[in-house]
Amino acid sequence: MTDIDLLHFEQLKKAVQAQYITEHTPSFDDISKWKGIDIIYFQEDLRKKAKGNISEKSFYTYFKTSPVNKLPRIDMLNLLSIYAGFNSWYDFKKQHLFAGELLKDDEEINDDNLKELEKTVSASINLPENEEKRNIEEISETISSVLQKSDTENQIVEGNTQKTSADKKAIISQPKKGQQRAVWIAVCSVFVVLLGLFGFKDEIFKPTYQYCFKDADRNLDVQSIIEIKVIKENESPLFFRIKPGECFRYETKDKNLKMQITSTMYENLEINRNLENASEEEIIALKPDDYKMAVYYFSTKDTNGGTPEQQLNLMKQKRKQLENYISNSAVITQVYDSDIYGLEYLDKDDYITLVTTPTTSLKNLNVIEMKKDNSGKIISIKFKISNNENNK
Repeated sequence: MTDIDLLHFEQLKKAVQAQYITEHTPSFDDISKWKGIDIIYFQEDLRKKAKGNISEKSFYTYFKTSPVNKLPRIDMLNLLSIYAGFNSWYDFKKQHLFAGELLKDDEEINDDNLKELEKTVSASINLPENEEKRNIEEISETISSVLQKSDTENQIVEGNTQKTSADKKAIISQPKKGQQRAVWIAVCSVFVVLLGLFGFKDEIFKPTYQYCFKDADRNLDVQSIIEIKVIKENESPLFFRIKPGECFRYETKDKNLKMQITSTMYENLEINRNLENASEEEIIALKPDDYKMAVYYFSTKDTNGGTPEQQLNLMKQKRKQLENYISNSAVITQVYDSDIYGLEYLDKDDYITLVTTPTTSLKNLNVIEMKKDNSGKIISIKFKISNNENNK
């Protein structure tokens, strides 16, 4: 190796640089400033055109330093010369002679150089495989890194997409859930109302039954006071007093109704009704009691009017009829409105005398109750003389 050879190598580097720049655009035109991707692309182009390769370490040793202190091996010099468009390192020097420089013939390719060249070519064939493997591994790692990054980004994008989709679904589902909740509340409310109506229907929709009373003989409304006693199982009876001409209205949820009906001029009557099949309105016919009517008539008949003789005859007739209708053991009770006297018992004669003596109080006599035995005799009379200021 001579200093001239070092100068030729510097020329060769310039030639290699010029050759690469004709087809590629590196980061810098000066080959000593190449790094990274520029070196990789140069190695690929060297393998393609010269069928050989140099390592990255060799590139940094011989191309990043200028001028160099030593020459590369002959195989590398021949490879770079071929890449620059020459047949060999000798051919490159032969065409770049300095003034006064003479090349020795023995510098031409001899057997040793030929062997070295074959070795170089063989190395250029084998080295690319190793370098290609290494470069393929590097490229694979780069691609994997890029793909991993892409996958990560895709996962993030997909995650964001899923999140956005989930948010949209959540936003869309919120009104649906609100509507479903409102529908559910409405259904539950209706159910509760229906359940309440079903459970308390007897209390809320308690039926009312109406009973009106007719005279069985005359087919006219009963014009006397009617007393009704409603018998309830395991309970005390209920008492009702119906005015003349009015109907009895009874509200109940019971399935059966038992009533005892009494009146001053009609026979006692007991009514039993199955309310599940009964009509809500009914007319009850009361049969007149002749004895009661006669006693009531003679008890309240005014003996005034007519001649004194006529009045006396009427009083005798009235007394005789009452004696026939009323039993000798009859219980006769007068009811008072006074706080001092509530009840007073009269015997048969006292009662007949009271009702047959013409007085103004007789007009206010009201027979409350009248009972008879199986033979038709009156055994009980309850009456009341109402206070009337106009009659004082």
